[in-house]
Amino acid sequence: MELRRRVRAAVDGFGTRREVAHAIGLDETKLSKALAGRRRFTPGELAAIAETTGVPLGWLARGDPDGRAPVTATPAPSLREDATPDPDGARKRILDAAWTLIATAGYHRVRVADVAERAGTSSAAVHYHFPGREALLGEALRHNVELAFARQSAALGSVADPHARLVALLDLQMPEGPVLEPEWSIWMQVWVEAVLDAGRRELYAQAQDRWFRTVLMTLRDGVEAGVFRVDMDVELRARQLTALVDGLGVGVMTRASRAADMRAALHDLIAHTILREDAPCPEP
Repeated sequence: MELRRRVRAAVDGFGTRREVAHAIGLDETKLSKALAGRRRFTPGELAAIAETTGVPLGWLARGDPDGRAPVTATPAPSLREDATPDPDGARKRILDAAWTLIATAGYHRVRVADVAERAGTSSAAVHYHFPGREALLGEALRHNVELAFARQSAALGSVADPHARLVALLDLQMPEGPVLEPEWSIWMQVWVEAVLDAGRRELYAQAQDRWFRTVLMTLRDGVEAGVFRVDMDVELRARQLTALVDGLGVGVMTRASRAADMRAALHDLIAHTILREDAPCPEP
C-alpha cells in the first residue's frame, strides 16, 4: 500500500497516468491495475517510473527519507507470484533443493520425488506448497533470480564510487565458483525456456530488465560524478555491457573460454568506451 502511495504521488506530480505509462512504455491499464493493487510493479517498471518522474529510486521503492540508496542496494519487489506462509522453512528448503537439482541435472530431468528427497521431506509436502511440477520448477527459476539479486545488493550496497561499483558489479557476473556457476546454469536454462515457452518470457524479461537497469543507472551515476565519459550513449553502453556479459558467460560455461578472458574483455570495454581518460582506477 505504501509503495502504491509513493508511486501515485510520483505519477501525479509528473502528469497524468497516460503520460507516465506512455513515457515508460507500459500499457496504461497495467499501470492502473498496479496502482489499484491488482498486479505487482516489476523492478524495471519502478526504475523507469523513478527515472521518468524525477524521484529518487530509493524513496520510490522503499521510502528512504533521503532517497539516495544505490540502486543495487534497493530491495526491489519480489518476482514471486505467491506469498505462501513458510513458518518452518519447508518451502525455502524445497526451493533450494529444486534450485540445486536444476543447476546440476537440468530443468527437464528434475522430478518432484527428487526434490522431496533432497529437501528431506515428502512429495506430499512438496505438493502442499506447489500445485505441480511446473509450478515448483517455475518458482525455482524465480528463486534463482532473487538469490542473484540479493547477493548483488549485499555486495554493492556500500560501494559509493560508480567506477568501483561497475567493476564489482561485472565481477559478480563471472561464472566461476560454487555459487555463480549454478546460477549461470539455471540462467542459461531460463533463456532456453523463454525461447520455447511463452509463459516463461515474463520472468526472463523482468530479470533481464532489472539487470540492464542496474547497469544503466550505475553508468548514469558515473557520468553525473564526472568519472565516466559525458558524451557517451549510456543506454547503448549498458546494452553492450549486458550483452557482452551474456555472450562471454556462455563461452566460460561451455569451457570455450576462461573467466579471466571474460574479465579482461569487460575491463577493456570499460577502459576504452566508458571511463574518462583522466579518471583514477578504483582500489582492487
